[in-house]
Amino acid sequence: MIFPTVSGTNLLRQKLSLPQDFEGNFNLLFIPFQQWQQSEVDSWIALARELEAQYTGLVFYELPTIQLRNPLFKMFINEGMRAGIPNPKTRERTITIYLDKTDFRAALDMPDEEHIYLLVVDRLGNELFRTRGAHSQDQEAALRHFLEQPFK
Repeated sequence: MIFPTVSGTNLLRQKLSLPQDFEGNFNLLFIPFQQWQQSEVDSWIALARELEAQYTGLVFYELPTIQLRNPLFKMFINEGMRAGIPNPKTRERTITIYLDKTDFRAALDMPDEEHIYLLVVDRLGNELFRTRGAHSQDQEAALRHFLEQPFK
């Protein structure tokens, strides 16, 4: 799978085009579709920070994916998230994407929105690894095993 070209705005109000603006050689993406899924994202964040420190060239992002709405709705959502996230680095890496979620999920072969998806993509958006849902030891082991290959 290839991550589709999409536009988004991070919580520092910078407009970005993805996957072109991903900074890592490998990019660990957390893709939630519902507000309640933030707890699933949060279950991975300590590990993501650890892995980013361990592997030069790995960068992680949160990509809240929201159905396309009017500009006032977007501003309300983005400013609400900004208010809840004071850390500038987290704001930089939280990129909200407003689009047709059905088309986006179809492009990435994501059949539903029941859980978050975690992807690793390269600079061109090629998907290299995938799992979904809250952190588990088995998923962590699979991710670590994957990351050991290109960083050897």
